[in-house]
Amino acid sequence: MNAHDAGRRPGPLWPSLLPPESQGDDSLCAVSAHGVRVRFADGRELLCGSSGLWNTNLGYGNPAIAAATAEALLAASYLGVFRYENRYARLAAAELVRVCGADHYARVLFSTSGGAANDLVMKLARHYHALRGEPRRNLVVGLRDSYHGLTYGSFGLTGEPLGQQLYGVDQRLVRHVGVNDPAEISILMERQGDRVAAVVVEPVIGSGAVPLTAEYIDTLLRLREQYGFLLVADEVATGFGRTGPFFASQEWPAHPDLLVASKGLTNGTAAAAAVVASHRVADTFTQTGAVLMHGETQAGTPATCAAIVATIAEMQRLDALALGRRLSALLDTALARLVQDHPLVSGSTGAGCFRSLRVRTPEGTPLPQSEVSALVSRIRAAGAIVHPGVNGIQLIPALTYSPAELTELLDCVLTGLAAFAEAAYPGWAAEAPRSSTVPELLGTGS
Repeated sequence: MNAHDAGRRPGPLWPSLLPPESQGDDSLCAVSAHGVRVRFADGRELLCGSSGLWNTNLGYGNPAIAAATAEALLAASYLGVFRYENRYARLAAAELVRVCGADHYARVLFSTSGGAANDLVMKLARHYHALRGEPRRNLVVGLRDSYHGLTYGSFGLTGEPLGQQLYGVDQRLVRHVGVNDPAEISILMERQGDRVAAVVVEPVIGSGAVPLTAEYIDTLLRLREQYGFLLVADEVATGFGRTGPFFASQEWPAHPDLLVASKGLTNGTAAAAAVVASHRVADTFTQTGAVLMHGETQAGTPATCAAIVATIAEMQRLDALALGRRLSALLDTALARLVQDHPLVSGSTGAGCFRSLRVRTPEGTPLPQSEVSALVSRIRAAGAIVHPGVNGIQLIPALTYSPAELTELLDCVLTGLAAFAEAAYPGWAAEAPRSSTVPELLGTGS
């Protein structure tokens, strides 16, 4: 029974982005998670194909991360970085600079979410240029269809139309340009480049798992040199091995000025984010004695920072980057075969363990966005959690998935897609791969 049945009201919890008719549903109330599986209040245990909203790159319930967090809670409880420092935050900052690259990066500011961190980025970029005598540089450029959060600053930067006008989000100092469109951003810079403080990009656009092209990255780097803005890599989703390297921007020809991390930063165990600043940016504040006006009560606490240090250590102990590359190769093979063989799968995008499947109707048109949730529900009924995507679904498995677990995930996707097609298009019989062919797609039967 849902919240609309018999006039029933939802319970005290008001969950995010869940329609009222789905609130209070035990099949959507998680009670525990371990490895790559989540158990729900209705008794079902489902395979997680979204890494818990892209957080749990190492799977759920990692003992080393849990133990480090528990030790910090007992030894230090609450210690912040608001007009103080703490030992745990110093250690976590040093580790982040190390894995990002100490030759380029210098300092770390802690935050509590990707959205709040992007608010911080916008302030940091504007303050940086003001310290250099260019206070007119106050425009921040993002990409259309991008997602940077839903706090007021990051909501303005987010390029998806998610109700910014309804909520009175101020976008007067924000500009948006097309993804992978060198001409559009070049024209914007010709017109307003002397006013641009920063360009903020996701290395892979999260909403559709669309990687930035090499040509577009080269254009961004060239325009940065020409116009002097800060280039920001929002790696909230792509960090910690999600697309291959530790951070996706480490494969760019040159580094960004600021790097934003969250989600995999603590393997999803804490409300945490970090902005990693280059030497050039950090030195400007140090040399002028400037104090950045930003602070968050729960940023950089001992438990959070212990989780960051432990997550980095576990990434190395497990050789998670190698695991992710192995899983990515299996996905390459399987998704290419599905695109080739399945009449309702029109394409696949993404990189590493961050993929999408684009679905079409029997007539060949893209699956309407209004029908995506029904497809996700059918796959859920088949036994797996996947994330809605653009005209289809997103597949974001943990780096620690075994080949057998990937086989199971794709089996659920095929079963769910068949059930969706049968319900949505009565009488339409698809000559589609069945679950038994999934091991063959992967090149393994185990």
